[in-house]
Amino acid sequence: MRRQSMKLPEGVMTTIILRSVRILAAIVFILSFFRSAQAAEQLLVVYAGHNESVAPMWVGIEKGLFNKYGLDVRMLQVRSAPLVTATLASGSVQVVWTSPSTALSAAAWGLKISYVASPINRIARDLVARREIKSLENLRGRIFGVQSIGGGFWLYTMILLENLSLDPEKYQLKMRVIGDTATIAQALISNNVDAAVLPYSFSEIAKRAGFHSLADAAELKGPFQLTGLFARKDFVGNHPEVITSLVQGIIEAVVFIHDPKNSQDVTEVLRKNLRFNRAEDAEASYKVLRLIATLDVAPNLEAWWTI
Repeated sequence: MRRQSMKLPEGVMTTIILRSVRILAAIVFILSFFRSAQAAEQLLVVYAGHNESVAPMWVGIEKGLFNKYGLDVRMLQVRSAPLVTATLASGSVQVVWTSPSTALSAAAWGLKISYVASPINRIARDLVARREIKSLENLRGRIFGVQSIGGGFWLYTMILLENLSLDPEKYQLKMRVIGDTATIAQALISNNVDAAVLPYSFSEIAKRAGFHSLADAAELKGPFQLTGLFARKDFVGNHPEVITSLVQGIIEAVVFIHDPKNSQDVTEVLRKNLRFNRAEDAEASYKVLRLIATLDVAPNLEAWWTI
């Protein structure tokens, strides 16, 4: 026998719909109440160097990893390392993402600053030079592009030059402050500087334009601890839970970066933030990030002595 479907009276159906809507509205209200009651603490982090080394922060923010620990983290880029120090010293921000050389300079000027964590421990960069510069000896008297004097870009350049036994004074090398990584790469391609120590993704762009690499910084041996989180010492003492949440978010971001199933997501984060037009440049940037990012985020005294 065929079963006949039972049709509810129109009034009963309307009542059920209205009750469902009211229940749904109540659920939304309760959830919004709890969200507002447990609002994530907002934290602004200032940085200068615009390259793959910032990616653990970008990934942590865009994938909601800091939110899991009650933090609403935002990032603000400034032009150079001295401006990072200035914003921290003024109290405009409490936490920065910068290089150890910047932190040491700030401490030398009397700023009480604490190291929080650094997931970056390898210099994945090429020393790229103009077409006519075919050897290290040809670098005498040449101009290097850097982002600032004393900042991370400058630090990587000086470490590589030291390991290549190229004394800047003896070789009369000049450091010209240009801008962020993309601007320096463009300055090199436009022949406004003679050489630069560029991240692989940007050095590939220069090499496609006919420039060539004289040295690979990743081949350097020794302990390094590079770009990472630093905070005012009083902020660390007064807000240990915020610092703990930051470190937990960074660690989760590094795990996320190294998980192969997240490759497309991470590549897209890099493409958007570094404004790559070509897919292969974003993919090269992802390879660099996997090379330099590590879970070994704790302070390494030997690495700091190197710096």
